Amino acid sequence: MIPVETLSAFFAVVVLLALTPGPDNLFVLTQSAVSGRMAGIAVTFGLSTGVIAHTVAVALGVAAIFQTSALAFSILKYVGAAYLLYLAWGAFRAKAAPIGIGGGPKLSYGALYRRGVIMNITNPKVSIFFLSFLPQFVDPAVGPLIPQFLQLGFVFILCTILVFGGIALLAGLIGEKFGKSASAQSILNKIAGTVFVGLALKLATTTR
Repeated sequence: MIPVETLSAFFAVVVLLALTPGPDNLFVLTQSAVSGRMAGIAVTFGLSTGVIAHTVAVALGVAAIFQTSALAFSILKYVGAAYLLYLAWGAFRAKAAPIGIGGGPKLSYGALYRRGVIMNITNPKVSIFFLSFLPQFVDPAVGPLIPQFLQLGFVFILCTILVFGGIALLAGLIGEKFGKSASAQSILNKIAGTVFVGLALKLATTTR
C-alpha cells in the first residue's frame, strides 16, 4: 500500500490539475450547459472510465509507445481531433430545444458516457502525462509497482468525479437558466460547437 501521506499529496495535486482549464473540464462544462447537469455527470463518468485505460496502459508500459512512436501519437491525436470536429458539426446543426423540455438531454446518458470515454482515450497527451506523472508517486520499496499504479489511478478517478461533477452541477444550473428559451439554447449550441472546434485544433496541433 502507498503511504497515506503520499496519497494525500497526490490527491491535492490532482485536484489542482482538475481545476485547471483544459479539454476535459471544458468538455464537461459545455455538455452540462447545453444538455443539463445530468448530461455533464454522464460525461464525467465517461472521462473517468477513460482514466482506467490510461492507468492500466502506464502500469503495463503501453503508454511508452505513444511517447516514443511519432506515428502512433499522430494517429491517435488525429482520431481524437476528428471526433471533436464531428461533435462540433452536431452541435452547430442541433435544433433549438430548451433544456428541461422533452424529458432530458437530446442524447441518452449512455451516448454521453461514451463521448466522455472516447474523448479521454483518444487524447495521447493524457497517456504521456500519466507516464510522466504517476511514477513520481510510486516506490519499489513499498511493494509491487502495478498495484501502486492502480491505487493512484483510483484516486485520480475519485478526484475527477468530484471536481468535474461539481463543474457539471454548476454549469447545468447556469445552462438551465439560459436554456429556457429556444433562442438561448441555439446560442449555447453554437458556443459548444465553437469550443469543440477549438479543442480539436488544439489536439491536432499538439506535439509530444
